[in-house]
Amino acid sequence: MNHLFIWGACPRENAGSGCTLQVRPYTPLRTSGLSAEASAQAGFSLPSITHTFPSHPCPSPQGDGCPKDGVRASILFIFLLLHINLFAQKELSFTDKVYEPQIKTVQLYPDTDNPQDFLQPSTTPIHQQTLTLEFDDLQDNRNNYYAKLIHCNYDWTKSQLMDLDFLENYNEYNLTDYSFSNSTYSRYVHYRFKVPPVKITGNYLLIVYRDDQKDLILSKRMMVFDTQIGLTKDDQMLGTGTLNRANQQFNFILNYGDIQVINPVESIHVNMRQNQRWDNAKINLQPSSVRDADSELDYRFMDDSWQFNGGNEFRFADFRSLNYPGQNTGRLNKSIKPYELYLGIDAPRGESAYAQYKDLDGNFVIDNLDYGEPQITGNYLYVNFTLKCSTPYNENVYVVGKFNDYQRSEESKMRYNTSIGAYESRQFVKQGWYDYQYVLESKTHPLTTIEGSHYETENVYEIAIYYRPFRPNADLLIGYTLISVNPR
Repeated sequence: MNHLFIWGACPRENAGSGCTLQVRPYTPLRTSGLSAEASAQAGFSLPSITHTFPSHPCPSPQGDGCPKDGVRASILFIFLLLHINLFAQKELSFTDKVYEPQIKTVQLYPDTDNPQDFLQPSTTPIHQQTLTLEFDDLQDNRNNYYAKLIHCNYDWTKSQLMDLDFLENYNEYNLTDYSFSNSTYSRYVHYRFKVPPVKITGNYLLIVYRDDQKDLILSKRMMVFDTQIGLTKDDQMLGTGTLNRANQQFNFILNYGDIQVINPVESIHVNMRQNQRWDNAKINLQPSSVRDADSELDYRFMDDSWQFNGGNEFRFADFRSLNYPGQNTGRLNKSIKPYELYLGIDAPRGESAYAQYKDLDGNFVIDNLDYGEPQITGNYLYVNFTLKCSTPYNENVYVVGKFNDYQRSEESKMRYNTSIGAYESRQFVKQGWYDYQYVLESKTHPLTTIEGSHYETENVYEIAIYYRPFRPNADLLIGYTLISVNPR
């Protein structure tokens, strides 16, 4: 349930002027080594509602006999407004989303005991389901959290399936695997949850909440697939294969001869995404031709709208060690707790030539080279991003990466500082290695305006193939392929 902090002031000597009531959600950040001011600087939203109740003149200076109808009406109004405001903030979104600011570092990955598991997309074969969820809750004490799965259609809308259609057990799981942070400046509880196996393939939304399902704390997309359909890709996918040298083009053929398909154009859907991003994913790609005799669908994308911008290699910062910060880090202020780190000053590179170097394709890795056990010893710190730009853009600029699910939100929006001629953003993140980029949200310019786009860029693409049979009446994920372009 939501916890509220209520503060009221109604001095009797001023009864005729009305009373003031302030109501705001209580956040555990206040007991985790972060003041309200520090929370605001870190980008945490601490909304409150302050209201002065109207009052009619009192017949006596002592306030005796003052009418209370106005106060009662105002109290009713303020709590109705509060109720609407709180639940509007918790409306379920079928995306990767965090609903409370103290929930940090959410990772959903296939756990195969490989050190690189954290970098893998949240997909798993149905015959070997190993998806694991981890996240931090920035407070002193554990909460009673529960997880639930929702089966989705290919376009990430809720399917018509009932819980027992895709699960063996009751669809509510208590999160009981947790650890407390150890010797960190900001205390937190680290949660770990192994996602239960499902009976059928498809898209799933994993949600975590408190006692009430409306009291959400996070939602995360995941995919469970089977390999029932063949995919043959065209080797000439990029570069000279497209007239736009900023794009990467994919041509491939689907062979559905092993399954009986009626009207494949209507019942088969293909999605594609780049570097585990949903903000620029291509949903429901249309085949360029159908060869019924060969049970094949041919996908050739000559239109730029169905091609991907190659983008640029991601910028990165290495602060796995706070004793000896690594590449692309600047000044580390240890006089405040938590620490504050200033990264190297960046500049736009939209007009620059392509430069090759290794990155994590937008991902991040939690690590602590100073003490080990990074999941519970990693410190949270303020990280300052600076983009030097003599003239501000007319549109909003954001700093994005897998660490914030590429979401262009108020927290990731950069502010232009005229005194230094640069955009700035302050993020509260955990020790590790982080890839990031700057994007321009514009109706007339691409997202890659600041970073530039090149067909030589290394990217990893996922192709997801869905089929809707007569029974069950839902989109099943019958094919899944990873394609690396320009691997190093």
